[in-house]
Formats: sequence, C-alpha cells, structure tokens
Amino acid sequence: MSAVRCEAITKLYPEGGGIRGFSVEIEQGEFFALLGPSGCGKTTTLRVIAGLETPDSGALYFGDRDVTALPPEKRNAAMVFQSYALFPHMTVFENVAFGLRARKMPKAEIGPRVAESLGLVQLEGVEKRPVTDLSGGQQQRVALARALAVRPDILLLDEPLSNLDAELRYATRAQLAELQKRLGLTAVYVTHDQEEAIELAHRIAVIKDGTCHQIGTPHEILHDPQTPFVATFLDRQRKAMRGG
Repeated sequence: MSAVRCEAITKLYPEGGGIRGFSVEIEQGEFFALLGPSGCGKTTTLRVIAGLETPDSGALYFGDRDVTALPPEKRNAAMVFQSYALFPHMTVFENVAFGLRARKMPKAEIGPRVAESLGLVQLEGVEKRPVTDLSGGQQQRVALARALAVRPDILLLDEPLSNLDAELRYATRAQLAELQKRLGLTAVYVTHDQEEAIELAHRIAVIKDGTCHQIGTPHEILHDPQTPFVATFLDRQRKAMRGG
C-alpha cells in the first residue's frame, strides 16, 4: 500500500501559480523529491499534502485513508520549512517539545522524547540553550528534531538546506539521507537543486508551470527525459556528471 496517493490534485491561485492535475503514489519508506524552478508548483503540492492548502479538485490519501479535507493536526505529517520556523523566544527543548505538547503528550514522556529526537540529529546536550544562540546548521537540525519528535507518518521538507552554505549543505544532506534510510521514513522533499534531488531521492517529479512533466528514478530522469523541458532542465546536471 502506498504511503501517499495524490489523485489529480489541482490547486490554483487567483494571482497565478499552483499545480494542475498532479497524480502520484509514494511508497512507504520512499524518499520522493519535487523538483523544478521557482514558482513551478512544487511547494503548493507539498502544502496540499501537509493540509496547509485545500485542493480545488482531486483527492489525497495517506494509506487507504482519505485526508483531502482533514486539517493538518489530524494527518500525522510533520513539515520542516525553508525558514525553519523556530520560536526565537524559546529554548531548544521548548522548540522540540512544541508539537508534543500540542498533542497533549504526558509531561513525563516529553523529556525522553525530546532527548531521543535531538540524539537522532546529533545535537545532544543543547536542550537548555536559546535557539537563537545556535548556528544555521544547528537550527536546521532543531527543526528536523521537532518534526521527528512527533513520529510522523510522512516527513515533509520544503527546501530545508537552501539557507546553508555549500559545505554545510553537503554534510547535512548526507546526514539526512542516512537518517531517512535508518528510520524508514516516508519523505517528500521540495528542491530546485538538481544535484540535491538526484543524490537524495528514490524518485523525482519534475514540475514546471504547475504541470508535472515526468516522474521517475534519478537515472530515468537524467537518461530518458520524457519532455523537452526535462531534457533541458537536467542538461547541466548531466554535463556535470560527465565532467564537462
């Protein structure tokens, strides 16, 4: 059974932009990337999956459950935003515990869960520090720990590495890939970075102007493009992999 199934999802905005007729089945434990240029509709798609946007038409399923009209808090999906969306007036502990308290987890269970989640992202011992004292890379990991703490069925990531410098981005990318594989997470990842999508994802949806042009493995996307846009968009990455 698929973890996420989008059936002809359409969400358009009066001012332009959005996604048209997007369909896909994302398998349990799959790392799935939504790839395309800015404004193509990939973040809209992610927000529909999260429940932050309601589709104009189409249906969305988590497993065999229709979640199209469910509010975000009833979907058991967790999102890591591009800006991290941490609470600057809170400590690391309070940030990671936020979702647990919102779900009314017993107080005695919150501390161990926060410690476990920070351990997963290699941030042990920083619970009492103000989140504003941390580096950008550390803040990104706090945001990831907060998402993992609620043990989501689906992990949604909206360009979470784009604010990091190149060296830290590469290192964090490797950590994220290892963590997703180790925990068996189903992850949906938005990026405009072709290299990032190819390195992380089992499959990629290439989107432009609200239309999905192709869904396939990195090898299929690179070596068997189905539309002129996919061929052109991935050409730079193909050349880089060939060394020229």
